[in-house]
Amino acid sequence: WTSSINQANKMALLAWTKETGISLVQINGQRRYGGPPPGWVGNPPPAGTEVFIGKLPQDVYENVLIPLFQSVGKLYEFRLMMTFSGLNRGFAYAKYSSRRGAKNAIATFHNFEVRKGHAIVVCKSTEKCELSVDGLATSVSRQELEAMLRRVTEGILRVTLYRSPCRKQAQLAVLKYSSHQAAAMAKKTLMEGRLGEVEMRVDWLKPDLKQKLQLHEEKPSSRRAQGGKHPGVPKLAPLSPALDCLNALCQRQYLGTPLFLTKCIQENSNGWLRFWCRVVIPGCPVPFSGFTWVRQDGPCWRGHEEAKVAVALQVLQRLGESL
Repeated sequence: WTSSINQANKMALLAWTKETGISLVQINGQRRYGGPPPGWVGNPPPAGTEVFIGKLPQDVYENVLIPLFQSVGKLYEFRLMMTFSGLNRGFAYAKYSSRRGAKNAIATFHNFEVRKGHAIVVCKSTEKCELSVDGLATSVSRQELEAMLRRVTEGILRVTLYRSPCRKQAQLAVLKYSSHQAAAMAKKTLMEGRLGEVEMRVDWLKPDLKQKLQLHEEKPSSRRAQGGKHPGVPKLAPLSPALDCLNALCQRQYLGTPLFLTKCIQENSNGWLRFWCRVVIPGCPVPFSGFTWVRQDGPCWRGHEEAKVAVALQVLQRLGESL
């Protein structure tokens, strides 16, 4: 049934790829051109050369978008986020050979009508350069971890250790790399192996976790051992308001203000409430929907605000992957 969705535009895309000889590779929910493109010589472009493209009609493909964005500069890479049905997810990334190309794209195509009545968003992309590694033993020091990372990865700039928010007697490390490419290669390497005998969970640093950690970075002047616990590993503070964080992220990416819909569908005798939640973000073509459990703390408390906070954290995680 998926092949019948938007069939005409899919056929136009296929004809275009045959005519131009352009190769598109689809991996993990995104379809990519280039990275590097044919004939590329030298290193990848520096930071600041990628733009985020939002509010795309879901039935528009690379046969329209690549020629459009190539018209203002040489493309190094173009990535279109895809759904299972073969529609796009409403956003893409274009990486240029130079910063000038990225600036030209923003100046030319921000609020450009890619189709009558469909103005798109084009802005600077914040390339992810930070990883989180959870589950490290408390005996591992920052110096030991950094030394191991330098042996197995390239481009590591900074290592910061925290007490794990999810695992007892464990540490979480934030790793900052010199570029998105270096971080992506490090993520692949670390996910395929171990650091010594330590099992760990490696992921991109999520916006909500970064908010949680950013005020508690390790400071050499304040390191000290406390009760036999590892020095230089600060406690986590309570999470910053997830709703404010989500609103700020949507504003930075020109996605509009999120609208929350919550409905309590189950109430247990032990005080737990199950909510169905939907978050509608104007700049995202598909709403975020799901379920969450929250705790009832009093007879007059209905849990809608807490449900909004819980689902906001889920949306932040999903937006963090794509933005």
